Amino acid sequence: MKGREGVIGRVRAWRHDWHKRSKLQRIDLYSRVTLCSVTWFLALSWGFLPLLTTLDRGPAAMTLAGAFLAVNITQSVVSNLNVTAAYAHYRGVEPFPARRLRLSAVLLLATTVLLVALAASDAVQGEELILLVLGLPVAFSVPYVLLVPVRSFLLRSAAFGLIVVGLLAAVGLPGEQLLGASVSLLVVALLVLVSARPSIWSLTVMWQAEEARHMQARLAVAEERLRFGRDMHDVLGRNLSVIALKSELAVELAQRGNPAAVDQMIEVQRIARASQQEVRDVVRGYREADLPTELMGARGVLQAAGIAVTVEGADGPAGIGAPAAVQAALGWVVRETVTNVLRHGDPSHCWIRLSRTRDAVVLEVENDGAGADGGPGPDGGSGSGLAGLGERLGAIGGSVSAGPAGDDRFRVTATVPLDARVPDAPSGLTAPTDPTEER
Repeated sequence: MKGREGVIGRVRAWRHDWHKRSKLQRIDLYSRVTLCSVTWFLALSWGFLPLLTTLDRGPAAMTLAGAFLAVNITQSVVSNLNVTAAYAHYRGVEPFPARRLRLSAVLLLATTVLLVALAASDAVQGEELILLVLGLPVAFSVPYVLLVPVRSFLLRSAAFGLIVVGLLAAVGLPGEQLLGASVSLLVVALLVLVSARPSIWSLTVMWQAEEARHMQARLAVAEERLRFGRDMHDVLGRNLSVIALKSELAVELAQRGNPAAVDQMIEVQRIARASQQEVRDVVRGYREADLPTELMGARGVLQAAGIAVTVEGADGPAGIGAPAAVQAALGWVVRETVTNVLRHGDPSHCWIRLSRTRDAVVLEVENDGAGADGGPGPDGGSGSGLAGLGERLGAIGGSVSAGPAGDDRFRVTATVPLDARVPDAPSGLTAPTDPTEER
C-alpha cells in the first residue's frame, strides 16, 4: 500500500512540475527527451535484435555479442548525459567540456572493434550486420552534431565511415555487404544531422525570441520610468531652484533686519504649495489614467510579452463613452489585472471585454494558461491586489470577483455603476509594480 502511495505521489509531483513549466520549457524538455529516446530506441532495436542470431553460434559469438550490447548501452547512457551540455553549448550558454567527449569516443572505438570482431568470426552476417553498422555511430553522433559545424560533422562522419568499411573489408566482408555498410553509415549521419540539429536550432530561435520579448517589456517599463522622471523634473526643477534662491535672499534680508524678508518667505510658501499641487496632478495622471489609455497600455505591454490580446466593446458607450469617473475606476482594474496576467500562469492569450447593463459597466479580463488548479488569484495568493480592487470599487458601489473560468482559464470580473463618483485614492493603494520583475 505504501509503495503504491509513493508511486502516486511521484506521479503527482511530476505532473505538478510539468504544469509549472512554461510552454517553451515544455517544448524544450520534450525535444531533449526525444533525442535521448531515439538513442535508446536504436540501441535496443538495431543494436540488440541482430545479436539474437548469435545464441546458436557458440560461446565466443555470444561473448562478443554480450560485450557489444553492454558497451552500446553504456554509450547510450553517456550520450544522454551529454545531450543537455551539448545543447547548452549550441545555445552559447556555456562551453562543452572536452573531457566529457573522450569517454564517448573511447566507447565508440570499442563498439567498432567489437563489430569488426563479430564480422570476422561470422557471428553476425548479412542484414544483421548491416543493422549493427546502421546503429553504430548514433549514440556518439547525437550530442556531437551540436558541438561542431555541419561541414566538420559531415567530413568526420565520412572519415569514420571509411575506417569502418576498411576494417570490414580487411576481415573479408563481401563487396555487397561493404556497399550496404557504406550506405548505412551515410544514411545514419544524414538522419542524425537533419533530425537533431534543426530541432535544437528551432529551440534556440524560440528562446532568443522569448528573451527579446522580455527585454522589450523591460525597455517599455524603463521608458515609462524615464518619462515619469522627466515630468517630475519639469514640474519641480524650476520651482525648487526659485525656492532655494528666495530662501537665501530671505536669510540675507533677515540678517540685515529688512522686513522684506517676510515677503520673500511668503512667496516661498506660495511656490511650495503650487509645487505640491503640480506633483499631485502628475501622480494623478499616472494613477487615474482614463480607460482608453489603460487599454492601449495593456495591449502594448501584453504584446511585448508575447501574449495575444483581444479587446471587445471598447469602442461603444460601455467603453470610451462611459463617464470619466467610471473610466477611472475601470482603468485601475485593467492596470492591476494585466499586471497579474503577466505575473502568474503561462498565458498565450488575454481577453478584455466591456459590456453595459441598464445601470452599470462590466469589465472582464480573462487569460488562459492558468494551470490545472485554476491558477492563483489576482493577488497571487499573498499580495493585496484583489483586496485593493475590492476596497476601491466597493467605495463607489461596485464589485469585483475572480476565479477559474474553465478550460485552463482565469477570469476577473469588475462591475461599476454608471452613477459612480470616484473618491480620492485610498492612501494604502499604490501604483502597480513593474510586471516584469515577478514574471
